[in-house]
Amino acid sequence: MKKLSLSTKILIALIVGIVVGIFLQGSPNIANNYIKPFGTLFLNLIKLIVVPLVLASLVVGTTGLGDIKKIGRIGGKTLAYYLLTTAFAVILGLILANVLNVGAGYSIPVDATADVKEIPKFVDTLLGIIPTNPLKALVDGNMLQIIVFAIMLGGSIMAIGEKGTPLQRGFESLAEVMYKMTGAIMEFAPYGVFALITPVVAVNGPNVLLPLLKVIVVVYLACLLHMLIVYSSTLKVLGKFNPVKFFKAIAPAQVVSFTTASSSATLPINMKCVESMGVPNSISSFVLPLGATINMDGTALYQGVCAFFIAQVYGIDLSLGQQVTIILTATLASIGTAGVPGAGLIMLTMVLQAVGLPLEGLALIAGIDRVLDMARTTVNITGDAACAVIIAASENELDRDYKVKETVSM
Repeated sequence: MKKLSLSTKILIALIVGIVVGIFLQGSPNIANNYIKPFGTLFLNLIKLIVVPLVLASLVVGTTGLGDIKKIGRIGGKTLAYYLLTTAFAVILGLILANVLNVGAGYSIPVDATADVKEIPKFVDTLLGIIPTNPLKALVDGNMLQIIVFAIMLGGSIMAIGEKGTPLQRGFESLAEVMYKMTGAIMEFAPYGVFALITPVVAVNGPNVLLPLLKVIVVVYLACLLHMLIVYSSTLKVLGKFNPVKFFKAIAPAQVVSFTTASSSATLPINMKCVESMGVPNSISSFVLPLGATINMDGTALYQGVCAFFIAQVYGIDLSLGQQVTIILTATLASIGTAGVPGAGLIMLTMVLQAVGLPLEGLALIAGIDRVLDMARTTVNITGDAACAVIIAASENELDRDYKVKETVSM
């Protein structure tokens, strides 16, 4: 067992967890009461390191870029890549939903209700990215505000030159400590994956999934096509990078994201995967935390499919203009979506409101949201990693002499 790589151990844990979950379908309380707590413990350990890791790595990444102009250049490239791929993801989702007629033959009960949370206006989201109290943002885990504060702090440290060196070294030391802590925590990843997937399968068995199997298939197919078409082509064309090597290196992070359904929780291992592909820490420390907050290709894709599905089950024909509205709204809504399980369902509310679809449709989607969340989160973190490789290549900082190695071995 000691010779097995982390990704192999995680995959074994995933398979065993699914088998045990199927076996425990008749007794889901056993999975929830005796197995799930270990998964929760693993997630708590991940959450423990996310905020200081993002703060330290972004400050170090920003100062490591060398000058203010480089920050703007890399930031602009990153933002452009994220927004364009997100828009393409929604379009792909809508195309498949139309072609495969995803909502045909389904109906929502008349008395269906959904617990809908109030969605902030887009202008409020833009204004809210500037923290009035950075310490409160750190305590609350407001990732968008933390990212803005970290970039501003890193830029200011760089601007004052030598006087900022002691503070810069302090953040570099903190970042190294967090990387070490991350490595220690990830040794428990296989056990966490097993404990997280088992109750999901035990509770959401075939009886729950089969009636909505078509929605699940369409979302998963769209996610797979998006990774194979968009990420592979952009890696090949823009990054001159072998997609096969990329997917081999990113596999451990994909498995963790699939089971945790959290971009933020996957961030530490995603950073290690990207660095194993030759991306320098100065790039990965900037691009990946930013992507974990604003790059939600899978979430946007899911919103397009689910909006079309809800329209069909209610007998509503979406016009071309309404579908364009879905594309724009889902792309913009993806910015600032929390990188935690279930956030996409809340943001779907904004998309439904934008085109006048009944919010009661969320009740049906909520039943399978956890299964869909696993796929869309995997797409999200894969897009983050692809962007990091492409940005590093565009800056001529990608180490092409690397050999794809295991992110962590035990």
